[in-house]
Amino acid sequence: MKRISRLGHNRGEVVGPRSRDEFQRSLKITPGGSMRAAPFFAPHPPYAVSGAGCWITDADGRKIFDCENNFFSLVHGHAFPPVIEALHKVLDDGTAFGLPTTSETRLAEALTTRSSKLEQVRFTSSGTEAVIFAVKAARAVTGRPMIAKFEGAYHGAYDYVEVSLDSAPNNWGNSSPNSVLYASGTPPSTAADVLVLPYNEPKSCRELIRKHHERLAAILFDPVASRVGLVPIEADLRDVIQDCCHRYGILLVVDEVVSYRVGFRGAHDVFGVEPDLVALGKIIGGGLPVGAVAGLASHMAVFDHTNGKPAVSHGGTFSANPLSMTAGLAALQSYTKDAVVRLNQMGDTLRSDVTEQLRRRELPAQVTGMSSLFRLHLKAEVVRNYRTSFPSVLQKAALAKVHRAMLERGFLMTPNCSGALSTPMSETNIQDLAAALVDAVHEVWKQSPWD
Repeated sequence: MKRISRLGHNRGEVVGPRSRDEFQRSLKITPGGSMRAAPFFAPHPPYAVSGAGCWITDADGRKIFDCENNFFSLVHGHAFPPVIEALHKVLDDGTAFGLPTTSETRLAEALTTRSSKLEQVRFTSSGTEAVIFAVKAARAVTGRPMIAKFEGAYHGAYDYVEVSLDSAPNNWGNSSPNSVLYASGTPPSTAADVLVLPYNEPKSCRELIRKHHERLAAILFDPVASRVGLVPIEADLRDVIQDCCHRYGILLVVDEVVSYRVGFRGAHDVFGVEPDLVALGKIIGGGLPVGAVAGLASHMAVFDHTNGKPAVSHGGTFSANPLSMTAGLAALQSYTKDAVVRLNQMGDTLRSDVTEQLRRRELPAQVTGMSSLFRLHLKAEVVRNYRTSFPSVLQKAALAKVHRAMLERGFLMTPNCSGALSTPMSETNIQDLAAALVDAVHEVWKQSPWD
């Protein structure tokens, strides 16, 4: 007999026949049967056909509670009415122009008004592009070639910031992490221009930065980096980074493509960081493609094209697309101080409830995160950084089983069992999510212990 989850779903197949047919159709025309690698899990995901609030309906008509939110980009969930209404008002006027529009100025003003540290803005079409141009700007300002980043941190698809994205015990080195190339065919010279730092190890970081400071243009970091373990940066490391940047003339580049949501003014404000440049994306597009690099006007001047070729030439056919700008403004205007507080409180409640239930059931697992972000780890050791979060073979296999068990219960998380809450969610939803997650962990533990 199929079990019923607290949301009332029949437990059974996570992928129905229509989704299977769509996957087979897609396999014929694209490598891997999907246009993105991140959402994939074996044998393949269900196909989405619609969304409303915190719910997705798949091709087979099954409703799924969405904790993934397009990889944390939908802070208001799906088909958010203010965004849809704003788009309806402008759609008939055109979708793209080879001229600037007033919509880009309005969204830029909304961002700069929220934080005094973001004096000027340039929009891109993705978070990856935002990071690329932040790195280019830092090199132009300092005249130096090298960047520093943290082991395991994801900053988009750019050779330099992909270094040591997925290093493993067999190649990551000792206290001084190796610079491990990611994509096959990446030029070996790339590694020489990337200093890899150990997350939440301030003493080692200070020494490594001191040793390489003459070549360092920027230190790039996300204060709540998902791939590093979704563990907030510790105050001692924050202080070391800022001190080294001031001492050696290195630019501090904060990647808030994901973490901008943690505070009304962004993550840099929450953590007391003084950024030179900030990379943005995800929630500032209201569900449409977007990215932005923002920061001090003196540094952003490298993009100024009004007097000929700038120090850093920045273009993009769809940068500052009016639909993305319109959707982003509507989403940001609704992400008020009260909305941020409420969402963060629900995140605190979720992590607290899951932690307590895991403890009571004596399960070797934990949940990390901050604000409305969370991630499950199937280990008892306290997770502080990439290396302590790195799963064993058994733990990785068990995570995949937990992910599937959650989907069977009607909950969608990322394949590594991370999630992000959205404003349409209720306290009851959070209780259901916590109960389902612990139940899924317990079920997998009984079937195949990982510790």
